[in-house]
Amino acid sequence: MRKVKKTAKKKASAKKKVAKKKVARKAVAKKRSKRIRCMAKTKDGKQCKRFTDGKSKLCSVHKKK
Repeated sequence: MRKVKKTAKKKASAKKKVAKKKVARKAVAKKRSKRIRCMAKTKDGKQCKRFTDGKSKLCSVHKKK
C-alpha cells in the first residue's frame, strides 16, 4: 500500500512540474515574438542577423556607426 501512495504523489508532482514548464515556455515565446531584427545591411548586402533592443531599428553594433 505504501508504494502505491508514493507513486501517486510522484505522478501528481510530475504533472505540476510539466504545467509550470508549459507556462514558462509560453512566456519565452511571447518575448521572442516582440524581438525585432536589425535593419542594417552587411557588407554582402544581406540583412543583419542580430536583434534590436526594441527601442530602435538597429542592433547595438550598428548603432555605434
